[in-house]
Amino acid sequence: MEKINTLVIGAGVVGLAVGRAFAQAGRETMVLERESGIGHGVSSRNSEVIHAGLYYEPSSNKAKLCVRGKQLLYELCAARGVSHAHPGKLIVATDPSQHAALGSLQAKALANGVPVVWLTAAEARALEPSLSCSAALLSPTTGIVDSHGFMIALQGDLEHAGGMVALESCVLGADFTHREGAVLTVRSGDAITELQAHTVVNATGLHATHLARKFLGLSARHIPQEHYAKGSYYALAGKAPFRHLIYPAPDGAWLGVHLTLDLGGQARFGPDLEWLGGNDPDAIDYAVDPRRADRFYDAVRRYWPALPDHALHPSYSGVRPKIYAPGEPAADFRIDGPATHGVPGLVNLFGIESPGLTGAMAIAEQVVRLHS
Repeated sequence: MEKINTLVIGAGVVGLAVGRAFAQAGRETMVLERESGIGHGVSSRNSEVIHAGLYYEPSSNKAKLCVRGKQLLYELCAARGVSHAHPGKLIVATDPSQHAALGSLQAKALANGVPVVWLTAAEARALEPSLSCSAALLSPTTGIVDSHGFMIALQGDLEHAGGMVALESCVLGADFTHREGAVLTVRSGDAITELQAHTVVNATGLHATHLARKFLGLSARHIPQEHYAKGSYYALAGKAPFRHLIYPAPDGAWLGVHLTLDLGGQARFGPDLEWLGGNDPDAIDYAVDPRRADRFYDAVRRYWPALPDHALHPSYSGVRPKIYAPGEPAADFRIDGPATHGVPGLVNLFGIESPGLTGAMAIAEQVVRLHS
């Protein structure tokens, strides 16, 4: 049986960041990925926004890891030449009744150490003449990034530090009852092999809870119930009239139908929120229903009245691995190490949705600290 110090399961942005951090710490590290390439899951279906850290409760994992991860991400982009930009973001109130929500968001941002500037309607329109609002918050540190380029850079650093990524390697289960370390059963093509590891990190995104149920020695009470929420995006036909990202004032845990820009300047609107039935991540239908765009027009025209009819076209969808049900308060990232579940050498990453891309390298730092 082959033995390795650290196995990370899942080669999305978080798994690659965790593998990179362990390899750079001098640990013999392998990242296992069941697909034929890196980043084929949640990481390939996101808005590519570098979040500032405005929305999250102070002292939460999401707040701390987003702010720290944003710093690390910008540094890596500069050092590795990863394409990115700093357009900034405007969070807009379209009615004075929403000013209190903006004020709460401003207070939360300041508590998290995130710079924001309150703008009057005139000041906001001076930045974006096509915008309709009664007030806005400017978030200057919000950006956008080539997510695949980011993952390639993480993989490059991982391999430069002596780690490796094993593609088409599906973990079927793991036994954590051995004293010498966990034994993982892995299928690669037609071959079934076993690997023994001192440290195992479950970074499988949508599959994290399903895989955790296949871990012998882990109590079911430490595995949350998964819920999947689909969000569809629609591309704008023609040139975008905005230079900043535009977000409406938040409504609870949902950030509303917002406008994001890609690095080519193409505008996208979304996501909407569609809670999915079932609990099989492999059965998810990612097709974008053109009819769902109909409800976008009223929402967008609250801050951009000039949106033309028939201007939105299906782009793509993503699904978030939520660990709370509709109507429940939003859950924090769960980074469950041995102090939580009592299983030596195991870290489960549950509910790593937005801002997981932004926070990836900070999540990695925290995982490594659990095993330093």
